Amino acid sequence: MTSTALHPNPTFSPRRVGAMVLRYWYLLRGSWPRFLELAYWPTMQMILWGFINQFMASSSNWVANGAGVLVSAVLLWDVLFRGQLGVSVSFLEEMWSRNLGHLFVSPLRPGEWVVSLFTMSLIRTIIGVVPAALLAIPFFGYSVFSLGLPLAAFFVNLILLGWSLGLLIVAMILRYGMGAEGLAWIVVFMLAPISAVYYPVSVLPEWLQWVALSLPSSHVFEGMRAVLFGGAMRWDHLAWAVGLNAVYMALCTWVFLYSFKQARVRGALLQTGE
Repeated sequence: MTSTALHPNPTFSPRRVGAMVLRYWYLLRGSWPRFLELAYWPTMQMILWGFINQFMASSSNWVANGAGVLVSAVLLWDVLFRGQLGVSVSFLEEMWSRNLGHLFVSPLRPGEWVVSLFTMSLIRTIIGVVPAALLAIPFFGYSVFSLGLPLAAFFVNLILLGWSLGLLIVAMILRYGMGAEGLAWIVVFMLAPISAVYYPVSVLPEWLQWVALSLPSSHVFEGMRAVLFGGAMRWDHLAWAVGLNAVYMALCTWVFLYSFKQARVRGALLQTGE
């Protein structure tokens, strides 16, 4: 059977992307615990680390010179975490409901599905992070929005890395089945120690610094501290983050498409579920 027969309309369809985003939005809106969970963890982390920030500001000159450094780090880290989780969970919802096979007997194309996953990930991230960022203002008198335009660059780079990781996790689940679903919650935290979220890369052992600098996230957080402490944007870190993100996105997209093709050949799209 030809690909034309499988997909009678081979052109990219924004309507189909919109239909999938609408489906995921109805799933999210129809469950208040899911909606509440999106804002719960960022808010709780913001409050916890905000109080830690206040304590350290009164006892550490290093932190006192960069007001809000820990609050900013936590909020930006949650962008990466929720960007990855938004892709993974939307995919897992299809697996849990055994709906994946139904989607791909429709005209929906893999690229359109991925765009809908990215869109839903962005929506989930905004719902989760923005309330926490706004609450930081009355709680601690600090606004992450004071970072200005660099905040947008940090946000974009972190969510792109989250999307890359999400695609990689989806590919692993397609390859190894639901036994790999735990990766959705642990992969991003494996990167936390070497992403220099709360401390500079120079704190790490020298051999591990090279690993850290191979991650876009470490360049983002180094750039964040440069803005907070020195008031200047480190364009070299931004360039490295953008370049590394391009490489990781291309690599993870290839891995996803390969795994998807193999899953279709094996019939795993119809057989995998909760």
